[in-house]
Amino acid sequence: MVVSEWIGVEGRRRACPTGFIVSIGRWLAVAGLIAALSARAAETKTESKTVVVLGDSLAAGFGLDPAEAFPALLQKKIDAAGWSYTVVNAGVSGDTSADGLGRINWLLRRKIDVLILELGANDGLRGIPVEATRTNLQAIMDRTKQKYPEAQVILAGMYLPPNLGQEYTSAFRRIFEELAKTNHAALVPFLLEGVGGKAELNQADRIHPTAEGQKIVAENVWKELKPVLERDRKGEKEH
Repeated sequence: MVVSEWIGVEGRRRACPTGFIVSIGRWLAVAGLIAALSARAAETKTESKTVVVLGDSLAAGFGLDPAEAFPALLQKKIDAAGWSYTVVNAGVSGDTSADGLGRINWLLRRKIDVLILELGANDGLRGIPVEATRTNLQAIMDRTKQKYPEAQVILAGMYLPPNLGQEYTSAFRRIFEELAKTNHAALVPFLLEGVGGKAELNQADRIHPTAEGQKIVAENVWKELKPVLERDRKGEKEH
């Protein structure tokens, strides 16, 4: 069963201009996530394999039931295969790469076997310097590997709309390709492949996938996650 905690922080940001309220909203979201992780860890002491999805509203399932978000759908695929992995949905709506870096130490309190790193989209939409995003994503991977050297990493790539400028969007897109190569990580080239730009697969905001869109996103991630888990299971059997 997937661990998931969703609180609409992104929605709160649009409705509440006061920074204090935003901070409270994010604190509640993170506190809720930590509580969910602790409760799940107590229930699954015998489970040694964990897949953590560290992401933003795309992972959190903004506007949907958490069970419709792609982390929950990945759990269903894993369960159908009969494999013993628990998917932890550590997605918080509105998070940037810096926010993810600020949360990673909490997540590392539980062993991570596979990290699906789905962050950066909000950086791009806010025009955060590309190098800052790169540095944050690298730091998240470094801390994970430092704590759990055998952990596998899957990077979820993201494209930006062309209105942000060709130079910026091209540099942003290369972040994921270059980090995946440098860190020997698996790469989902474009998380929203087959979904982005299709009105029927996105909610009214034209940013967040519908439940049907999330199914396609899950397939995009599964193409990379499945072989990672197969190799992990093979290595486990050889030992």
